[in-house]
Amino acid sequence: MNGIRMIISIIAALGENNEIGRDNHLLCHLPSDLKHFKEITEGSVIVMGRKTFDSLPKGALPRRRNIVISRNSALQIEGAEVYASLDQAWEHLVDEKEVFVIGGAQIYAQTLDCADKLYLTHIHAVFPEATVFFPPVHDPEWKEIKREAHPADEKHPYAFSFLEYERISTTALSFP
Repeated sequence: MNGIRMIISIIAALGENNEIGRDNHLLCHLPSDLKHFKEITEGSVIVMGRKTFDSLPKGALPRRRNIVISRNSALQIEGAEVYASLDQAWEHLVDEKEVFVIGGAQIYAQTLDCADKLYLTHIHAVFPEATVFFPPVHDPEWKEIKREAHPADEKHPYAFSFLEYERISTTALSFP
């Protein structure tokens, strides 16, 4: 990367208690959040676990380089590159300026300590039926740089906010 470090960004939608899903599905349908996700990630690299890939209704997301992490070394997915670990994926992404980690919980937990940016949709609701959670974010490590609030309406059953954070500590990992 000629001395330039790849930016690792995490993008997720989470409830008030860091809930992110249930039974390999999103917590709720928020059309504006899906549009926001598309605008941010389109034309970029997205990294996800196999279960997250399986949850995509039409397979690999168009106009993005889809990277899937799976322990199954024989797995082949049309429209995606499959790697056995995040470390293996990073080796193939060193020339990328920015990559977006899109889930699931295990991949978020493995990348949070090395992430540079967070794009979080905070859904202003609690989802007691949730079975999957986003890892805790330690506030002193992050600076909020953007916030956009949205009320509930006829298309959105819950109020939500788009938040963007940048890491302020220097604990992020460097890749060759």
